Amino acid sequence: MKILLLGKNGQIGWELQRALSVLGEVVALDRQGAEGLCGDLSDLPGLAQTVQRVQPQVIVNAAAHTAVDKAESEPELARVLNAEAPGVLAREAQQLDAWLVHYSTDYVFDGSGIRPWRETDQPAPLSVYGQTKLEGEQQILASGCRHLIFRTSWVYAARGGNFAKTMLRLAREREQLSVIDDQIGAPTGADLLADITAHALRQVLPAVGHNYLAQPGIYHLAASGETSWHGYARFVLDIAHQAGLDFRVGPDKVFPIPSSAYPTPARRPNNSRLDTAKLRASFGLSLPDWRQGVARMLNETL
Repeated sequence: MKILLLGKNGQIGWELQRALSVLGEVVALDRQGAEGLCGDLSDLPGLAQTVQRVQPQVIVNAAAHTAVDKAESEPELARVLNAEAPGVLAREAQQLDAWLVHYSTDYVFDGSGIRPWRETDQPAPLSVYGQTKLEGEQQILASGCRHLIFRTSWVYAARGGNFAKTMLRLAREREQLSVIDDQIGAPTGADLLADITAHALRQVLPAVGHNYLAQPGIYHLAASGETSWHGYARFVLDIAHQAGLDFRVGPDKVFPIPSSAYPTPARRPNNSRLDTAKLRASFGLSLPDWRQGVARMLNETL
């Protein structure tokens, strides 16, 4: 089996190179592409030609415009990368009878209430990023291709920058920290996303595995449990303290503030909780608590 992976050097893409390697040949591309192949989501004809040349059985799109605030000032580019490019990939997948795996976000919702969002809930994005990610989902659905769309939230990885590393840096530099406490979600590791992607593909591809209840569609995928950014920061510094590291700021010097005290160009949803019951039932999965993945990531990087 041949798998075309886009965005190989991103947080999820890096982990996917490992997780997908057991399923078949992985043709992994970044924006620069390779050997005449195009991995640049802004080059729509080049993307189509690449799919036609590779002839994959599975396309995994781990690339996107993820700079949430920057998207507010460059909506046209965000729309090309997050909506039009997935549409091109979906239409090419449909022509090949290939599967398309795509990653979306809780930002397609307005963040109201406290109930975890279900796949059937009505989207109402607050930002350009959320709107363009929703349009990408819609283009995939309209194509008629076989697809798995995983909506996730608060993604982090050991490789590259992340919220935890930012908190550790600031804890060395400052006397105290103020962190938002009215946005609630579940930090979700890129390694978890990649492993579940591979597991899901094994079940939906008849030549690879066995199909249980799994069907093409949208699935919510996040670690279990919930926290605020404030709780997340305190947990990170607590782990660092347990590891014997010396910081100017400890968990007791992390103070809660509302979102209104930290305005940003793009509005963030207050409720980023995702109901993962459909995913767990369809693929026979148990999702670990968010603390487990964050603690492991910190123990690897501290």
